[in-house]
Amino acid sequence: MAERGAIPAVVLASASRPRAALLTGAGIAFTTDPPAVDEAAVKASIRGEGGSAAAAAEALAALKAQQVSRRHPGALVIGADQMLECGAAWFDKPTDPAQARRHLKALRGQAHDLISAVAVVRDGTVLWHHVERATLTMRPFSEAFLDDYLARAGESARRSVGVYEMEGLGIQLFSRIDGDYFAILGLPLLPILDFLRGHGVIQE
Repeated sequence: MAERGAIPAVVLASASRPRAALLTGAGIAFTTDPPAVDEAAVKASIRGEGGSAAAAAEALAALKAQQVSRRHPGALVIGADQMLECGAAWFDKPTDPAQARRHLKALRGQAHDLISAVAVVRDGTVLWHHVERATLTMRPFSEAFLDDYLARAGESARRSVGVYEMEGLGIQLFSRIDGDYFAILGLPLLPILDFLRGHGVIQE
């Protein structure tokens, strides 16, 4: 527990608007400070060593928070990462519309796992970490739907690893969703709130 009257600052080490919106909606006072991590290199290293997608997400969440924590002494820094795994394949955020289309065609009619990891760091030390896994099944949508979806979703869909924003038009892609909604949006919110209660940020 934090000392009485000493409420630690909270920093979100992410530029993600959905993550910030979740914390804001839950009434958490925080600032944002996005990290600059070479995610591709970290993923390649972990995969080369036989590591799992969950291990990659957890490592990246911690690394992001540790990097930002150097700029915020004493603060509780929240780092997060998501990995999308479909069979043996790991998916990254698409870099252009053509890649977005390829991703959705590969996921169409398939179940995939969305792994969301979060870590809280203070002064470089990981105090807590958590991983959630959700399984999402895309329906076998038509080419006409795919064309319309990509045109209507635009750049916003390419900000997510699965080319969908669940809170918007992306929900039309799915026939079944199993898992925590907040984790799918990018932040396992209920476990984070429990952690923050235990550190005096919000009331018990």
